[in-house]
Amino acid sequence: MNQLERAKFLRANQTEADQQLWYHLRARRFMGLKFKRQKPIGSYIADFVCMEYGLVIEVDGGQHGGESDRRRDAWFREHGFTVLRFWNNEVLGETAAVLERIRVEILALSPGPSPASGRGEKNQEAMA
Repeated sequence: MNQLERAKFLRANQTEADQQLWYHLRARRFMGLKFKRQKPIGSYIADFVCMEYGLVIEVDGGQHGGESDRRRDAWFREHGFTVLRFWNNEVLGETAAVLERIRVEILALSPGPSPASGRGEKNQEAMA
């Protein structure tokens, strides 16, 4: 399965937490911003991303939090993204707090060019 097929599969098989967060982020419902879900970026698939602000949001179950997540987060940071991670139970049980954390992060980020437009030095080759 290639990356686009995998992203499509993940969109069709979202966790309950992913579904709940997507309800709030989709269709510019959240701060008028465009978010994408299960978006291929480089060799990774971000759970959610707002390209305008270079914000990647990951929703983690029990299988996350290890070395592979640290490498993944480092790659995103090296390419100009900010990464927020939330546990499934946070999204399901504390949705308002999760949305507030996302809002605060967006307000703190510069509204400059997004990673998709080449903000990070390595973005040109990484996004290809």
